[in-house]
Amino acid sequence: MAERETGSLIGSDKVEGTAVYGPDRQKIGSIERVMIDKISGKVAYAVLGYGGFLGIGDDHYPTPWASLKYDTDLGGYLTNLTRDQLEQAPHYRNDADWAWNRENDKRLYDHYQAEPFW
Repeated sequence: MAERETGSLIGSDKVEGTAVYGPDRQKIGSIERVMIDKISGKVAYAVLGYGGFLGIGDDHYPTPWASLKYDTDLGGYLTNLTRDQLEQAPHYRNDADWAWNRENDKRLYDHYQAEPFW
């Protein structure tokens, strides 16, 4: 079986479910999936699950991958977003409610004031 984690690499199956912490080091959600740009091969987003109970009623927040940094002390990803800022971010409740296109890419990256992946 191939190794799923090295010093600088991690398998996508190990990223999913990892906690995300705000600047106060309090958990604000967890990573549901990563979205990879098919053309460039770059990770474009981490989709954060936030809200709900036991995964029911969660809202989904595509978040630029570059806005997350792995923190070994926390064992999760750290972001400078507060819970209030995340709640104001573009998000969706069901997969059918979101279009993965450049228009939404631009809207998200503008909201997060992040450097676009494309």
